[in-house]
Amino acid sequence: MSAAGGQGALGITGILQVLPHRYPFLLVDRILEVEPGKRAVGLKNVTFNEEFFQGHFPGNPVMPGVLLIEAMAQVGAFILLSVGEDHSRKQLRLTGLDAVRFRRPVTPGDQVIFTAEFVAMKKAIVKVRGEARVDGQLCAEAEIMSLIHDGGPEESA
Repeated sequence: MSAAGGQGALGITGILQVLPHRYPFLLVDRILEVEPGKRAVGLKNVTFNEEFFQGHFPGNPVMPGVLLIEAMAQVGAFILLSVGEDHSRKQLRLTGLDAVRFRRPVTPGDQVIFTAEFVAMKKAIVKVRGEARVDGQLCAEAEIMSLIHDGGPEESA
């Protein structure tokens, strides 16, 4: 099933309607697939213009691992936030990470495919398993726990 219930991939406009993240912390360029409550796939085109490459590392640019995990979590958010209509009132807060492994550096010019799969939910804590791949090669993986709660931005009067 493709993103948004069969309407094709979600571009940046659709992503902005679901996720509360904005520049410079929106780390997903496109959502390729969503199976609400089960699985999501997204991508990021990594360019040399990314601000973090100025200091990580000059002369040897490498995408920080923590940002790979954040991008995985953002793709994982689509598993839950794509269920229902009122995305603006739900938020996910990172609560923990398990089984984090970094296998290959991500560098400018790479296109990272992030896959997140639902693992479990207990009360308001949800667990997803995420992977980041470039050209089919595993770059990073993690189990990500987040608290889901109502509390999105207040509506303007």
